[in-house]
Amino acid sequence: MFGGAILKQLIAISALFLVTSNGLKAQETRFTVDQLTGKTPLDLVGNDYRSTMHRETAIAFETMKKAALADGIELKVVSAFRSFERQKEIYGRKYLKYTAEGLSPEQAVTKIIEYSTIPGTSRHHWGTELDLIDGLPKAPNSVLEAEHFYGQGVFCPMREWMERHAHEYGFIEVYTNHPDRTGFNHEPWHYSYAPIAIPYLRAYNLLELTSVLKNLALPGGAVLTKSFLNRYKAGHMQDINPKLL
Repeated sequence: MFGGAILKQLIAISALFLVTSNGLKAQETRFTVDQLTGKTPLDLVGNDYRSTMHRETAIAFETMKKAALADGIELKVVSAFRSFERQKEIYGRKYLKYTAEGLSPEQAVTKIIEYSTIPGTSRHHWGTELDLIDGLPKAPNSVLEAEHFYGQGVFCPMREWMERHAHEYGFIEVYTNHPDRTGFNHEPWHYSYAPIAIPYLRAYNLLELTSVLKNLALPGGAVLTKSFLNRYKAGHMQDINPKLL
């Protein structure tokens, strides 16, 4: 279990990342652009999209899962690590659907980023992000809907447990329901392993998105101008729970 002091120490250790003209690196660890964008991820364990995550995330999650189970909550991962190619597939499928329904390219991309990320920009690329539900109650057809996590929703007890205890294990809710937050819609199921995710985000913030995405031939690529991506980065990637900055 991580107390507040230990969590701060872990974050401080993980944050020893420096930037040089030769790229992103640390004293003993190097982040490449491909690692930050999900093309060649670091130190993963697991064998599918539900179980694959950064090794340290997995260790902390197993500890938290045991504690939750003792309180009658079965933490179940719906989605964990997501590669660049997998995110590109999700993005492309939604883009085709929305444009087929009559939306313009800009409208389609804007609708996609209510909940989904532009490929190469997802926090799920890092192996630090978990979408969670409670595996004990009967699940609704579409589990990742905010209504299921509040009031009489089947996952409300899990949300309440996570709000009380997740930080003790290093996990922080990313997209809160704070009224002034912009970017992605509220996701009460999405938690991030802070000791690893914070240095990843700090390294990612130093990238120039236009350069990273320019050669990827994404659907709706003409919409992804420098000004659009600057707004996206400020709102969707940086306007998150301040505990993760």
